[in-house]
Amino acid sequence: RTKLIGTEVGLAATSTLDNATLIRVYNGDTGAQTVSIAKSTTTGYASTATATLPAGTVEFFEKAGADQIWSSDNAVLGAKVGFTA
Repeated sequence: RTKLIGTEVGLAATSTLDNATLIRVYNGDTGAQTVSIAKSTTTGYASTATATLPAGTVEFFEKAGADQIWSSDNAVLGAKVGFTA
């Protein structure tokens, strides 16, 4: 089960989503969009990883709290979540 912790927001701008470590991402666009995560380092950000989400899909991404997440379109929404038993 998914525990909602934060408010869902558009991911067109980079964000840590309140230092989230687990994010529920929904692609509300009519086409495929990309989601990227840049790992935080002591000198900035590095090692950006990107994945494509088909239209209308949901995916869960894990990241370190300080890592940045963003998407190619503001119709891609992200929310800080957790999992419960």
